[in-house]
Amino acid sequence: MEKFTLIFRGGNTHISTANSQAAKDVIQTWNEWMGGLAEKGILAGGDALKVSGKHVKGSKKVVSDGLYAEGNEMVGGYLIVNAKDMNDAVEISKGCPILDEEGSVEVRPIQER
Repeated sequence: MEKFTLIFRGGNTHISTANSQAAKDVIQTWNEWMGGLAEKGILAGGDALKVSGKHVKGSKKVVSDGLYAEGNEMVGGYLIVNAKDMNDAVEISKGCPILDEEGSVEVRPIQER
């Protein structure tokens, strides 16, 4: 098995702002999806990211407040999954609830040391 990172971008719901029942239902869908991955031994780790942060850029290490990505490009979280290969990791990503909210999942292999 190889490890892959699923990076989530966009979507309309974030755990920190899930106040309505509809948003709470979306979060529940996420919990069920990740729980299923854990039960199958696929989930190796991951977290939602807060919507705040700092941006450090260039050789002068300029620090700015906030994030520069548009809402639909902002990274909202990630999972690390165990998969047979890239095709298997892509199939796993297709179950992600963010896709139902027109978000996206970037699938990246983790470099072995």
